[in-house]
Amino acid sequence: MGDRPLTPSSARKRYFQRRLKRMSLLISLAIILSVLICGNFVYPVLAPASSQGVSFSQASTATLKAPVSGKEYESSLSASVDMLPTRTPLPLPTEGQIVPAGDDTHILYYTIAGDSLPVVSLRFGVDMASITSPERIDPEGLLPPDQLLIIPNRLETISSKMKLLMDSEVTFSPSTIDFETTAFVMNAGGYLSTYREYLMTTGWTTGAEIIDRISLEYSVNPRLLLAFLEFQSGWVYGQPQDDFSTIYPMGNADYKKEGLYLQAAWFASTVMDGYYGWREGRQLVINFQDGQTLRLAPQLNAGTVGLMNAFTQLYGFEDWQRFLYAEGNFFALHERMFGNPWIRAQSVEPLIPPDMEQPEMILPFEIGKKWAFTGGPHAAWSSADAWAALDFAPPSALNGCQESDEWVVASIPGLVVRSGFGVVVIDMDGDGYEQTGWTLLYLHIETEDRIPLGTWVEVGDRIGHPSCEGGRSTGTHVHMARRYNGEWVPADGPLPFTLNGYVARAGTAAYQGWLIKDSKIIYANTASTHETHITRDE
Repeated sequence: MGDRPLTPSSARKRYFQRRLKRMSLLISLAIILSVLICGNFVYPVLAPASSQGVSFSQASTATLKAPVSGKEYESSLSASVDMLPTRTPLPLPTEGQIVPAGDDTHILYYTIAGDSLPVVSLRFGVDMASITSPERIDPEGLLPPDQLLIIPNRLETISSKMKLLMDSEVTFSPSTIDFETTAFVMNAGGYLSTYREYLMTTGWTTGAEIIDRISLEYSVNPRLLLAFLEFQSGWVYGQPQDDFSTIYPMGNADYKKEGLYLQAAWFASTVMDGYYGWREGRQLVINFQDGQTLRLAPQLNAGTVGLMNAFTQLYGFEDWQRFLYAEGNFFALHERMFGNPWIRAQSVEPLIPPDMEQPEMILPFEIGKKWAFTGGPHAAWSSADAWAALDFAPPSALNGCQESDEWVVASIPGLVVRSGFGVVVIDMDGDGYEQTGWTLLYLHIETEDRIPLGTWVEVGDRIGHPSCEGGRSTGTHVHMARRYNGEWVPADGPLPFTLNGYVARAGTAAYQGWLIKDSKIIYANTASTHETHITRDE
């Protein structure tokens, strides 16, 4: 609980209290530095801005950071929304935000893309055996959309059943291919268009480049990042109104997450935590900053739950209701910025077809080589992602991060669309977009001998050496994860990660699990013990 972000109003108060305490020390240091330093200062991380763009929250920043009356909130939001380009307004919810589950003994539920029987049973709080259907129910695979399920009604009070945002508007989906972040940001003309931040890997990086990088790394939609940034701090169309909005543009007052990159990474991670938690049946309730808890309606989709989860990290229940359901809500802003998301989603959903199968993939090392299965299903990129990744380590007499002469090989054929900072990504359909079709991410690939960008590889081709480069690592290994249409695919589930016939199964905690092939069972263990050893025979 200690790591949860403060509510924006309390965060502001503590932020300015800390500033007052530090003021005398800063004044003393400034005097000393002015005497000692005789040269030019380096550019600040927060580069100066002088844009004349219009800010959505210019007139309403305070209302987005502290409780206000409903009338004040609605009038300020309405006035500022009118400054943005006119679009067809989104339909607003007509039902309450908390509803009874109903008095019927059973619920007629029509499945949506991504549903599976085990996860549906968790959402409705029933045993799988108690769910029936006029059609055959696949007990393990993906269920076809719109299949009727008859489910016992065991829930009491739940959230609204209304879907707020489609999955493709939350993930790095095919709908983002024609979206140019830099062009949009520059045209908007706000603080973001002149913002620069120094990052260790890329040096001075523009605001638009940061948005694109977070989108790519966390597989989150850039439109969602921009809309939330504008909603919280007005960076896209205008200027931040105070130091708080400048330092914490996404509203999370954590001193370890100052600046746009870390704020955007936190938001993306929080959204994906809800998204994949719902997809995998791990998140069935949401917890608010004021201590309230709400059971999620089983009829919701992953995209809606992901965004709901992000708002609960910043707001209590009443503010959460207003910002998601009241007139002039977050979705009104999103639609005014980018057009109707429901129309855009029609051409790309469902992201994962119900009849989809994983293409054949091989273990990521050469024939006859013995490696260790060191990581069962765990997070693909950030700690909050889907458990989509597996880890393998080469043989070594030493622990920790050591150079290795062993080779990581391509598990699928395709085009190398990313190669750098420890990462290699293979795009199987070869169209050059990570948002479409199957892609396979490899992490911790050493710089030396790493395969160049734009190379076409066949199955078994060498792509580089395992290392500790990129992300966090306590020992030399390779981390690999699958995506389809920009969505991480869980390593255990309806589409299990299968390599040379070995099927991945998850344990009760991240990094635990097994690889199973016929009667063979390979156990995951970060210590590379004997039972983790696995050899690629073909």
